[in-house]
Amino acid sequence: MRGEALVTAAKPGAAAASLQGAVRDAFDGMAERLQAFRPQLLPREVGTVASVFTGIARVHGLPGVGFEELLLFPGGLSGIAFNLDEDGVDVVLLGDHAPLQAGQEVQRTGRVMDVAVGDALLGRVIDPLGRPLDGLGRVAASERLPIERPAPAIMDRAPVTEPLQTGLKVIDALIPIGRGQRELILGDRQTGKTSIAIDAIFNQRDTGVLCVYCAIGQRASAVAKAVARLREKGALAYTVVVVAEGNDAPGLAYIAPYAATSIAEHFMESGRDVLIVYDDLTHHARAYRELSLLLRRPPGREAFPGDIFYIHSRMLERATHLNGERGGGSMTALPIIETEAQNISAYIPTNLISITDGQIVLSPSLFALGVLPAVDVGPSVSRVGGKAQRAAYRAVASDLKLAYAQFEELETFARFGARLDDATRQSIAHGRRIRACLGQPELSPMSVPAQIAILLALNAALFDGVPLDRMAEAQRAVEDAAQAVPDELGARLAGVQALTDADREQITEAARQAIATFLADQEPGSIAHAAEPDREKASGPPLPGAAPAQR
Repeated sequence: MRGEALVTAAKPGAAAASLQGAVRDAFDGMAERLQAFRPQLLPREVGTVASVFTGIARVHGLPGVGFEELLLFPGGLSGIAFNLDEDGVDVVLLGDHAPLQAGQEVQRTGRVMDVAVGDALLGRVIDPLGRPLDGLGRVAASERLPIERPAPAIMDRAPVTEPLQTGLKVIDALIPIGRGQRELILGDRQTGKTSIAIDAIFNQRDTGVLCVYCAIGQRASAVAKAVARLREKGALAYTVVVVAEGNDAPGLAYIAPYAATSIAEHFMESGRDVLIVYDDLTHHARAYRELSLLLRRPPGREAFPGDIFYIHSRMLERATHLNGERGGGSMTALPIIETEAQNISAYIPTNLISITDGQIVLSPSLFALGVLPAVDVGPSVSRVGGKAQRAAYRAVASDLKLAYAQFEELETFARFGARLDDATRQSIAHGRRIRACLGQPELSPMSVPAQIAILLALNAALFDGVPLDRMAEAQRAVEDAAQAVPDELGARLAGVQALTDADREQITEAARQAIATFLADQEPGSIAHAAEPDREKASGPPLPGAAPAQR
């Protein structure tokens, strides 16, 4: 049609003249409207700095400013309007307050605090304001979103039905996480909390799950180490790293998790699955407490302001699984907090336990024993992920968790030096093999078929004859055997179908053949002999008047 119109216009005649006249009239009309246009400029509202504190500025002369509006100070410094009083505005500064002086001008921007979002951020390390920290130049993102956004409505959410595999046996089998869930990771200092989160990010490679790692108040060396590990394993290509270091302004530490959530939310609303890690919210709570006390807000229990629960809940509520009408994307949150002397009943831990859908508790005693990851299975729980767990896991996880819980009780009892019968010694020996199998080196995720094979071998007590110092080799042998299973069986293991008796027997037989070379010299089928090295340690010296031990 366009070519025909051009040909018609090129020919002399009445039609061509009419078309040319219409085009000329249209251009004349546009020129007249442009000449008549007079832009209406809004009045420029400017205030002045009245006083400056650590991370806080008191500003006068901005009567129309809104809550959480972005304000500009001299030298490129920005801030967020926090307290709106009749005689002034308290502003949280997002940078170094040292150059700021009383009497300087403050300018309104008319917009709330926002952050750049989009695929251009993947593979980048930025601060909460979107400024690059990796030396790769400006972030070429064309879209921005406010850092504070309402959580999705209940009717826009869908049930959590798909698992998020971490590659860690102890989590995927006993404390499963679903896509769209909020699972808290808590433990004392130096117990491996960040390592679990980094392993979960690394395991999302080739799964289509994007990741956002938010470092709050961490040392620069710790952040650099985490980024280097992600880059070394190729995980940085699908990860956005948002960093607020420990020596940054408290305002940056406060907005960091909200900015990271908006970045992840953009991916979720485009129909993709996202994993976001907050490392850690203890530093975020301390930064907010510092700001609140400077703003003269009343402290409450353990010196935290009373609205600290709302600060975290309105952020974590944004993690969910959207329904099909909203694109079907999901955002899984792994917040991390630090406890003191394993006190999970402190104010901040109890707040976050009540907000999240479960918790993974790390034990310093297990860490000291070299059991890594040092997950304490007893108090750890997942209130949602079990609904999304694969059927193959559900078939083996319940028996395993019960056997491990019984072992922990028996191990505690055996430390008192009481005499133990053969059945108890067998249970303790079996539990020690379970603990050894649940351990896993860093950055060594395990595939679903390999995990299922090892768990089935544990339930069948195939590892009970293996010496503890050779458990790692036996696990690798079973893992190699699991990779050699037929493709059809591997698809059933990784899918939603339940295992048949034939499948279980086939996997168990493959594991038995792999473990056979690691069995200790003993009578066939004898488990008590495998527990012999542990017997003297568990039983202790004979009690006065006790009968001699039966062998």
